[in-house]
Amino acid sequence: MSNSGLTSVSVAGTPLDRYFHICAFFDSREQEYSVLRSYYTDGLSAGEKALHIVDRAVRDDHRKRLGDMGVDVECCERSGQLEVVTPEDTYLAGGTFDPEKMLVTVDAVLAGAKDKGFQRTRIMGNMGWALADAPGSDRLIEYEARVNEVLARTRQPAICVYDTARLTGAMMLDILRSHPLTLVNGAVHENPFFTPPDVFLAEIRQRKDRVVASA
Repeated sequence: MSNSGLTSVSVAGTPLDRYFHICAFFDSREQEYSVLRSYYTDGLSAGEKALHIVDRAVRDDHRKRLGDMGVDVECCERSGQLEVVTPEDTYLAGGTFDPEKMLVTVDAVLAGAKDKGFQRTRIMGNMGWALADAPGSDRLIEYEARVNEVLARTRQPAICVYDTARLTGAMMLDILRSHPLTLVNGAVHENPFFTPPDVFLAEIRQRKDRVVASA
């Protein structure tokens, strides 16, 4: 996918250049929408595509909140500029989470958007499904590490949203290690815990081998 003519992108006032994969931790939905407001509205105002993945139970509320921000939700959806979908449509398509399948999906979404004239796609994925023991969710961190390559190659931003109340310390550390950028208190920071994907993936494989060996 060529990126010629692609303008720079900023998130929370921070320009993205080397990294495009961001994890965001929130204590409440109100905090989440307050912080992500500009990420949503700036992109849509600039004519970029938006793919938002939210739980089915809050999909209508998410669309309403976008409307409250001034987004013409129905118009953007009709034109294909905005897609508000669920984990069952994406991460859990087919009934279980498969990192390979989701990586192909992300690549296809980005390529398809560009074919339709959208030079950039801003992705937001609410990761609550993975914290609810959905089938295959034990492979989440593998995916989070590997998707860095897709986003860096295509230079497209993605924010993974996590509810801090649902995370253990070990899970939060793995999430941090798989994301080069963090969004905390409304600001984007380079993440000192980030571990290069090839190194982290090797560690994940070793963990699995140890589990198998001890079974």
